[in-house]
Amino acid sequence: MLQRRTRGNDHIVDLTAELQDLVASTGVTTGQAALLVHGSTAALTTLEFEPGLAEHDVAAALERVAPRNVRYEHEETWHDDNGHSHVRASVVGPSLALPIVEGRIPLGTWQQVVLVDFDTRSRSRTVHVSVVGI
Repeated sequence: MLQRRTRGNDHIVDLTAELQDLVASTGVTTGQAALLVHGSTAALTTLEFEPGLAEHDVAAALERVAPRNVRYEHEETWHDDNGHSHVRASVVGPSLALPIVEGRIPLGTWQQVVLVDFDTRSRSRTVHVSVVGI
């Protein structure tokens, strides 16, 4: 399990080093790591974790997909302000299944595993990790 504090509002957190350490600690050399973020306003994905993409481009793209300042039925139902957060999290997705090869997750040179928090406030996020293999 990985736990991170986030700022919300499209905050992207790099989990790569901690995830690689967790996988290595299991002793599994060939297998799979399955990740699931707890909650419906956060997501997991891979990307190049650099400021242009992580701090601007992803948020700008998702603003076009699920804008903050439009009416969401979710907000009418629950009287809150995070309908766009739920839509964004649903589009990106809450889980990843990653291979383990030679005891590590084989990521590309510029590829990192990240948690994205779309909620409208800071949160403590939990990512459940299951490692299986030999």
